[in-house]
Amino acid sequence: MRLLRTIRLDPSDTFVFERAADPGEWAVSGAFMFADADPDALAGKSRAAFRGGFLGVASLGWSTLVQIVEATQEDRDRLVDALARQLHERLGAPDFAAARAAAEEEIAFAASLCDHPRDTLIAVRRTFEDGAIREAFRTLHPRGTRKPSAPSRSWRSRAKRSRAKT
Repeated sequence: MRLLRTIRLDPSDTFVFERAADPGEWAVSGAFMFADADPDALAGKSRAAFRGGFLGVASLGWSTLVQIVEATQEDRDRLVDALARQLHERLGAPDFAAARAAAEEEIAFAASLCDHPRDTLIAVRRTFEDGAIREAFRTLHPRGTRKPSAPSRSWRSRAKRSRAKT
């Protein structure tokens, strides 16, 4: 199975977002963080997170890019529990059962983005349209070969996916 982890290719996330996710955190789309947001009130770093951030589950910080990585069922189970705890303890879910159901849904959606080769990078673009949050996802693949320890500087867009969050 494959899931998403945050990745930081340069330090820009640390000044673009109010709170940057640590590199290597398990990640989800994070659109739910803006479910009750007033689109006209979003400004600055909050607006940047809305427009193009993935949510790091451990820190509730943001990352511009995520990477598709291999994961075990145990990794997935721990991720669901971690997100459910965040939803319940820090984000106001009414009880742990509701938080767990929401976490399951978010992790399933994140996994659905992973139908590309391992190490593919994904970027998101979010907008408000007709009272709903719209997400478009773009995959980034290295051109040619690269050394495993050094990220390539040349990336190309490969595909787009979208989802509406109402």
